[in-house]
Amino acid sequence: MKIAILGTRGVPNYYGGFEQFAEFFSVYLVEQGHEVYVYNSHNHPFQEKTFHGVHIIHQNDPEHKWGTFGQFIYDYNCILDSRKRDFDIILQLGYTSNSIWFFLLPKKPIIITNMDGLEWKRTKYSKPVQQFLKFAERLAAMSSDYLVSDSLGIKKFLLEQYKKESTYIAYGAHPFSNPNEAIIANYDVVKDNYNMIMARFEPENNLDMVLEGVSLNEDKAPILVIGNHNTKYGDYLKNKFKYFSNIRFIGAVYNLEHLDNLRYFSNIYFHGHSVGGTNPSLLEAMASRALIIAHNNDFNKGVLKENAYYFSNATEVKNILNTIKKNDNLPLIQNNFEAIVNEFNWDRINGKYLQLFEECISRTKTGK
Repeated sequence: MKIAILGTRGVPNYYGGFEQFAEFFSVYLVEQGHEVYVYNSHNHPFQEKTFHGVHIIHQNDPEHKWGTFGQFIYDYNCILDSRKRDFDIILQLGYTSNSIWFFLLPKKPIIITNMDGLEWKRTKYSKPVQQFLKFAERLAAMSSDYLVSDSLGIKKFLLEQYKKESTYIAYGAHPFSNPNEAIIANYDVVKDNYNMIMARFEPENNLDMVLEGVSLNEDKAPILVIGNHNTKYGDYLKNKFKYFSNIRFIGAVYNLEHLDNLRYFSNIYFHGHSVGGTNPSLLEAMASRALIIAHNNDFNKGVLKENAYYFSNATEVKNILNTIKKNDNLPLIQNNFEAIVNEFNWDRINGKYLQLFEECISRTKTGK
């Protein structure tokens, strides 16, 4: 099969969950003998034409000049280019800025769209933007040949809202089995004596709630706040908590070995995400044997089940910090790790996507 992956900033991953998936899945497809193309922003740090056998197509991306509007131009450029490539399948990761160009997609390839989370629920967006995102979601749902949902909650929503079936395929993670305590010394922390939270700096990821709970707690164990904090919301949080020396904003970390070790040796790992499906960073925390304290919502509970503690406000965060220790909760950690091994491992996830592709091709050939 000749396959294209659209909708990300490109591979290898320098940004987020979809980019990480695109990296792993594209290489997997090449190893299975398929011809694979991934679209990259023209200013992506990786400027080679191939990545482990994956063809890279750089397209102009003016987001750095025009902000969010630039994403629409980038997706427009990618879709126009795809019309010249004779693909069998185009996999779109998300719909936010590409669905409005659906009428430009080439007619021959099968269009499969991963519908991501409920983007229009993100509080960072104004009401008009939220309305547009809901419109874009409908366009993607109705114009794609096949849909993928990354959580059972999203699958249920698509069926109820648009009467559209989707294939449930979660994200994956690699089980972490090579801890190296020396790595965490780079971050000036000590094994079992620090906490962490990792997320994009957006209100719905509840960093404010977690850090408020930390500020109320008498125990001043450090908490590492990992993510790009050079944003308006990041400035707000840094100013609000500037007098708490144990709250450390260390910026984004893309080195997976470092992240795995930071999670593995932490006491508590907070996961504040409240919007979306199966979050990649949550699975990676499970794979790293972290003790997870998650925001209380159906998306997180659908993955973690009873193998985590949950919070809904800053006071609950404070109480958890006062009473919960990692070494007292090893069965929960082991259960989450086994879920990665048995359900959310990348080989299984990649295989499910490839199986879907093969089934879609077969249905097209047989007309069923």
